[in-house]
Amino acid sequence: MGKVYVFDHPLIQHKVALMRKTETSVKDFRELAKEIAMLMGFEATRNLPLEEVEIETPMQKTKVNMLQGEDIAIVPILRAGLGFVDGMLALVPNAKVGHVGLYRDPKTHEPVEYYCKLPTDIDKRQIFVVDPMLATGGSAVAAIDFIKQRGGKDITFMCLIAAPEGIEALQEAHPDVDIYIAAKDECLNENAYILPGLGDAGDRLYGTR
Repeated sequence: MGKVYVFDHPLIQHKVALMRKTETSVKDFRELAKEIAMLMGFEATRNLPLEEVEIETPMQKTKVNMLQGEDIAIVPILRAGLGFVDGMLALVPNAKVGHVGLYRDPKTHEPVEYYCKLPTDIDKRQIFVVDPMLATGGSAVAAIDFIKQRGGKDITFMCLIAAPEGIEALQEAHPDVDIYIAAKDECLNENAYILPGLGDAGDRLYGTR
């Protein structure tokens, strides 16, 4: 079973609290999403493989550890997942970026795919699927289904806020996927929105309604 990691770092907790506030501007919301993605990405990439290489410092030759290769793919779930991409790319600038487009049917709350474009070598990459909210889990499960169907194997899911229902659904559907969460919330309301949550992350990132 993949592990579930809920961050307790004070900086992440503080920035999540700012994102929850109704009065936080679009500009600040966007910047906070990028900052939290960087902080979470720092931990989520802990197990990237290293190799020993020889370099020359101004003083002498020496052996150091460097990344074996930045064979990473960042896959945001459109559109809100785009808010995490810049923060992740700041850490791993050579990562490739794929996109999965889903929308939630307002009546059934089930995800509907409208776009999926992944790197051609997705089967050889460590994949970070990013989406701010893990509510019912339907979008995350469907996105990871699509990625696996196209050859993806080594998958990690990262989100800003998760409901217990979404965590359970994702673990049940994809027990091999590790889940990194900035904040675990209480429950879903009757419209499948997370409580206390922060509203619609896509609308708050892009100033739409």
